[in-house]
Amino acid sequence: MRDVIVTEFISVDGIAEVEKLPGVSWNDEMNAFKEDELADSGAMLLGRTTYEIFAGSWPSETGDFADRFNALPKYVASTSLKALDWQPAELLASSLPEAVAGLKRTSGGNIYVHGSLSIARQLLSHGLVDRLRLLVYPGAVGQGKPLFPSDRQLALELVSAVPFSNGVVALEYRPAAPRS
Repeated sequence: MRDVIVTEFISVDGIAEVEKLPGVSWNDEMNAFKEDELADSGAMLLGRTTYEIFAGSWPSETGDFADRFNALPKYVASTSLKALDWQPAELLASSLPEAVAGLKRTSGGNIYVHGSLSIARQLLSHGLVDRLRLLVYPGAVGQGKPLFPSDRQLALELVSAVPFSNGVVALEYRPAAPRS
Protein backbone atom coordinates (compact mmCIF):
# COMPACT_ATOMS: atom_id res chain seq x y z
CA MET A 1 0.00 0.00 0.00
CA ARG A 2 1.13 3.51 -0.83
CA ASP A 3 0.30 6.68 1.04
CA VAL A 4 -0.81 9.85 -0.73
CA ILE A 5 0.92 12.87 0.77
CA VAL A 6 -0.05 16.43 -0.10
CA THR A 7 2.82 18.90 0.25
CA GLU A 8 2.14 22.64 0.04
CA PHE A 9 3.60 26.04 0.76
CA ILE A 10 0.84 28.02 2.53
CA SER A 11 0.21 31.20 4.49
CA VAL A 12 -1.02 31.10 8.09
CA ASP A 13 -4.54 31.76 6.76
CA GLY A 14 -4.37 28.69 4.50
CA ILE A 15 -3.76 30.33 1.12
CA ALA A 16 -1.63 28.10 -1.11
CA GLU A 17 -0.66 30.45 -3.91
CA VAL A 18 3.14 30.57 -3.79
CA GLU A 19 3.35 33.92 -5.57
CA LYS A 20 1.27 35.56 -2.79
CA LEU A 21 3.28 34.20 0.14
CA PRO A 22 5.42 36.58 2.23
CA GLY A 23 9.04 36.59 1.15
CA VAL A 24 11.38 34.49 3.25
CA SER A 25 14.89 33.33 2.60
CA TRP A 26 15.13 29.68 1.58
CA ASN A 27 17.39 28.04 4.14
CA ASP A 28 19.02 24.75 5.06
CA GLU A 29 16.02 23.73 7.21
CA MET A 30 13.64 24.11 4.27
CA ASN A 31 16.10 22.30 2.04
CA ALA A 32 16.27 19.40 4.54
CA PHE A 33 12.44 19.26 4.63
CA LYS A 34 12.33 18.91 0.83
CA GLU A 35 15.20 16.38 0.86
CA ASP A 36 13.23 14.26 3.36
CA GLU A 37 10.18 14.40 1.08
CA LEU A 38 12.22 13.35 -1.92
CA ALA A 39 13.77 10.45 -0.01
CA ASP A 40 10.24 9.32 0.93
CA SER A 41 8.81 9.73 -2.58
CA GLY A 42 7.99 6.88 -4.91
CA ALA A 43 6.04 9.00 -7.40
CA MET A 44 4.37 12.35 -8.01
CA LEU A 45 0.72 13.05 -8.70
CA LEU A 46 0.25 16.32 -10.56
CA GLY A 47 -2.48 18.28 -12.23
CA ARG A 48 -2.02 19.68 -15.72
CA THR A 49 -0.90 23.16 -14.66
CA THR A 50 1.69 21.98 -12.13
CA TYR A 51 2.92 19.31 -14.55
CA GLU A 52 3.43 21.94 -17.26
CA ILE A 53 5.23 24.31 -14.86
CA PHE A 54 7.49 21.55 -13.55
CA ALA A 55 8.09 20.09 -17.04
CA GLY A 56 9.10 23.56 -18.22
CA SER A 57 11.83 23.93 -15.62
CA TRP A 58 12.91 20.72 -13.85
CA PRO A 59 14.40 18.85 -16.85
CA SER A 60 17.01 21.60 -17.28
CA GLU A 61 18.00 21.55 -13.59
CA THR A 62 21.17 19.71 -12.60
CA GLY A 63 22.53 18.14 -9.45
CA ASP A 64 21.64 15.23 -7.23
CA PHE A 65 18.25 16.57 -6.07
CA ALA A 66 17.17 17.45 -9.63
CA ASP A 67 18.32 14.09 -10.97
CA ARG A 68 16.31 12.19 -8.35
CA PHE A 69 13.27 14.49 -8.70
CA ASN A 70 13.26 14.19 -12.51
CA ALA A 71 13.54 10.39 -12.32
CA LEU A 72 10.40 9.96 -10.20
CA PRO A 73 7.38 8.46 -11.97
CA LYS A 74 4.75 11.11 -12.57
CA TYR A 75 1.00 10.48 -12.67
CA VAL A 76 -0.83 13.34 -14.37
CA ALA A 77 -4.52 14.13 -13.99
CA SER A 78 -5.58 15.97 -17.15
CA THR A 79 -8.31 15.74 -19.74
CA SER A 80 -6.59 18.17 -22.13
CA LEU A 81 -3.01 16.86 -22.30
CA LYS A 82 -2.45 14.16 -24.89
CA ALA A 83 1.32 13.67 -24.58
CA LEU A 84 3.76 13.99 -21.70
CA ASP A 85 7.34 15.01 -22.50
CA TRP A 86 8.76 14.96 -18.96
CA GLN A 87 9.27 11.25 -18.42
CA PRO A 88 8.67 8.84 -16.82
CA ALA A 89 5.02 9.93 -16.81
CA GLU A 90 1.56 8.66 -17.54
CA LEU A 91 -1.86 10.22 -17.86
CA LEU A 92 -4.49 8.89 -15.47
CA ALA A 93 -7.06 7.03 -17.53
CA SER A 94 -9.97 7.00 -15.07
CA SER A 95 -11.56 9.53 -12.73
CA LEU A 96 -9.18 11.01 -10.17
CA PRO A 97 -10.69 9.25 -7.12
CA GLU A 98 -10.78 5.90 -8.92
CA ALA A 99 -7.25 6.23 -10.33
CA VAL A 100 -5.76 7.31 -6.99
CA ALA A 101 -7.54 4.56 -5.06
CA GLY A 102 -6.00 2.11 -7.53
CA LEU A 103 -2.52 3.65 -7.25
CA LYS A 104 -2.71 3.44 -3.44
CA ARG A 105 -3.12 -0.35 -3.73
CA THR A 106 0.13 -0.74 -5.71
CA SER A 107 3.71 -0.84 -4.48
CA GLY A 108 6.47 1.62 -5.26
CA GLY A 109 6.68 4.14 -2.45
CA ASN A 110 4.57 7.07 -1.36
CA ILE A 111 2.88 9.35 -3.87
CA TYR A 112 3.41 13.07 -3.34
CA VAL A 113 1.06 15.77 -4.58
CA HIS A 114 3.17 18.92 -5.09
CA GLY A 115 1.09 22.07 -5.47
CA SER A 116 -1.79 21.00 -7.73
CA LEU A 117 -4.42 22.63 -5.50
CA SER A 118 -7.44 21.31 -7.38
CA ILE A 119 -6.03 17.77 -7.15
CA ALA A 120 -5.23 18.17 -3.44
CA ARG A 121 -8.71 19.53 -2.69
CA GLN A 122 -10.43 16.70 -4.60
CA LEU A 123 -8.35 14.07 -2.81
CA LEU A 124 -9.10 15.66 0.57
CA SER A 125 -12.82 15.66 -0.19
CA HIS A 126 -12.72 11.96 -1.15
CA GLY A 127 -10.70 10.92 1.92
CA LEU A 128 -7.72 9.83 -0.19
CA VAL A 129 -5.02 11.89 1.56
CA ASP A 130 -2.96 10.04 4.15
CA ARG A 131 -0.77 12.95 5.25
CA LEU A 132 -0.37 16.69 4.75
CA ARG A 133 3.12 18.21 4.84
CA LEU A 134 2.91 21.99 5.01
CA LEU A 135 5.51 24.72 4.99
CA VAL A 136 3.57 27.54 6.64
CA TYR A 137 4.91 30.99 5.79
CA PRO A 138 4.84 33.73 8.46
CA GLY A 139 2.01 35.92 7.28
CA ALA A 140 -1.64 36.08 6.25
CA VAL A 141 -2.39 37.07 2.67
CA GLY A 142 -6.12 37.68 3.06
CA GLN A 143 -7.32 36.27 -0.23
CA GLY A 144 -6.42 33.68 -2.82
CA LYS A 145 -6.84 29.97 -3.35
CA PRO A 146 -7.16 28.12 -0.05
CA LEU A 147 -5.87 24.59 0.41
CA PHE A 148 -8.85 23.51 2.47
CA PRO A 149 -12.44 23.55 1.25
CA SER A 150 -14.63 26.14 2.96
CA ASP A 151 -17.81 24.05 2.76
CA ARG A 152 -16.89 21.39 5.29
CA GLN A 153 -14.68 20.65 8.27
CA LEU A 154 -11.65 18.39 8.10
CA ALA A 155 -10.34 17.01 11.39
CA LEU A 156 -6.57 16.59 11.45
CA GLU A 157 -4.15 15.02 13.88
CA LEU A 158 -0.77 16.71 14.33
CA VAL A 159 2.20 14.45 13.55
CA SER A 160 4.94 17.06 13.92
CA ALA A 161 5.58 20.80 14.11
CA VAL A 162 9.05 22.22 13.54
CA PRO A 163 9.72 25.97 13.50
CA PHE A 164 12.52 27.14 11.22
CA SER A 165 14.86 30.05 11.89
CA ASN A 166 13.35 32.08 9.00
CA GLY A 167 9.84 32.05 10.53
CA VAL A 168 8.48 29.20 8.42
CA VAL A 169 6.92 26.30 10.34
CA ALA A 170 6.94 22.75 8.96
CA LEU A 171 3.71 21.02 9.94
CA GLU A 172 2.72 17.45 9.26
CA TYR A 173 -0.81 16.19 9.79
CA ARG A 174 -2.81 13.08 9.09
CA PRO A 175 -6.59 12.91 8.87
CA ALA A 176 -8.02 12.29 12.33
CA ALA A 177 -9.97 9.10 12.95
CA PRO A 178 -13.70 9.74 13.17
CA ARG A 179 -14.88 10.24 16.74
CA SER A 180 -17.51 7.88 17.98
